[in-house]
Amino acid sequence: GILRLEQMEETPLEDFSAEERREHCIFEQLLDSYPSLLDRLQNGSEEEILHVGELIGKGASGVRGDDTKSLKSAILNWISPKGASIQPPLHRNSKIDRGFNHELTGLLLCPAGLDWHNAETREHLCSGKILVCRDQWPVFLYANHTYDAEDPWCSLLRSHLLTCAYKHVFTSPSSVDKDPKAMRSGNARLHGMNCITIASIAYIATQVRFALSSSLVFSRTDTSTDSKTFYHSLLDLFEDPDKSKEVDELLTYQVFPTSSAAKWPISVNSALVKI
Repeated sequence: GILRLEQMEETPLEDFSAEERREHCIFEQLLDSYPSLLDRLQNGSEEEILHVGELIGKGASGVRGDDTKSLKSAILNWISPKGASIQPPLHRNSKIDRGFNHELTGLLLCPAGLDWHNAETREHLCSGKILVCRDQWPVFLYANHTYDAEDPWCSLLRSHLLTCAYKHVFTSPSSVDKDPKAMRSGNARLHGMNCITIASIAYIATQVRFALSSSLVFSRTDTSTDSKTFYHSLLDLFEDPDKSKEVDELLTYQVFPTSSAAKWPISVNSALVKI
């Protein structure tokens, strides 16, 4: 990040690759979140800079691990049929029976455009004869798990399952079933996050996809779920200039509670008005 800042004095950002521009954007957001970080990186010793990098890496890994562990169990509550239990049962502490090994998780993970109810398709997904590529997004990303081949953007990333997971992680687990009280700050707001971001949507979609899968370890090198390329495939869509209108509409979706103070009118004769 620091080296790129120096390079940008002579080279415009547009001349860098898409991946480099994305990394630079993340670096700038990190600097905005921690105002003293740039000074430490520019003026600190090599040992101090490495230490800062290790702390950031450990922090990110720890939070991701906590989210993965929490969602593994919670997601079963959200996919259970209303008024009934999942049959055959899915274990909360084990994932071996998830993925295409189970009727329900298999249905949710089935690539949009394929018919899970087709016996041959289901068999080929279970056996691995049909390999799911990074651009074959699972149907759970769509509202009501319904994919429109004529309009692939329709209801994309607006499913109830994603909303539940988003609230679980970024507001609080209790906010999934009811609106959180506005005077109580959620997990996101405590860290200065008060609106939906494209990275957070991609992150939650990736976490939900992993929670539904039978993979045991969330890893960049996991070739079965290939979470890294799935995550970046969503970011590629979000960063497509031709999709800016659709992305803007998606980002205005209300998840976080509006501050209650913003709704209250100020009394005419209050002390605040007089001051």
